[in-house]
Amino acid sequence: MIELDLFHQDGKKSGFNIIKGDSTKGHGGFGAGLVNLDNMTPVIIDVAAGKAEVDMGALHARSDVERRIRFSANKADLQGGGKKYWLVWINTEVTKEGPRYAGAAAAEMIIHREIKRGYKVLADHVNKMDKALKGNVILEAMDVPSKKVLRDFLRQVAPEQWERANPELKAQLTFE
Repeated sequence: MIELDLFHQDGKKSGFNIIKGDSTKGHGGFGAGLVNLDNMTPVIIDVAAGKAEVDMGALHARSDVERRIRFSANKADLQGGGKKYWLVWINTEVTKEGPRYAGAAAAEMIIHREIKRGYKVLADHVNKMDKALKGNVILEAMDVPSKKVLRDFLRQVAPEQWERANPELKAQLTFE
């Protein structure tokens, strides 16, 4: 099991915390407006292998595929090589009928492990996480095989959530 230090503070600044529940108990003072990622799950799709897996380290840009890689927003830094991944942010919500997949957004990563370089646009990753958190579905950039991997993964992990999933998510992951 992965343990995350969500409350680490160095004592010098408030920093950015990801917390569970309402830390302010409704008073709206210090800590008000912090992001709650209790229902956010990062799914990493290995395009070449056709595999999907959850890696909670991606919440802090520390997934297994991102470790020991220096990232750039310029694909040319990869010297023409690399392996493509999709980081798909999946948000769930609880409804009267039960939990469901509510939002999903995919962000591209390319990792060239031999030269320890990678391509990703951090702002895009953060914006996609925010969109998924708000229940939006943004998967248009993904290739069809990767979408099929994602669909099959979501169906297998929680079939009941897939049945109640956001209709837009199902529509973007349905193929004939």
